[in-house]
Amino acid sequence: MGKSAKVAISLPEDVLEAVERERKAKGESRSKFLQRAIVRHLKQERESSAVEDYIRGYQETPESHEEVEAIHRLGSAILGEEPWA
Repeated sequence: MGKSAKVAISLPEDVLEAVERERKAKGESRSKFLQRAIVRHLKQERESSAVEDYIRGYQETPESHEEVEAIHRLGSAILGEEPWA
């Protein structure tokens, strides 16, 4: 990790108590626990955004009927060549 900066945040007491329980159970410092939580949250946000972009793109440009038929024909031909088919 690169340079670090200190930040001050305010948390509701119940949230801080939950953080304290969890971080103590894991044997982590408060700083390390919050770093991990933030990194995990940011990763989930990026992944969620990517899924939303994929869905939006598909909705804007779905496959045509011809494309679906071609995929079915190709899949059937490939599976038909398998020894277990």
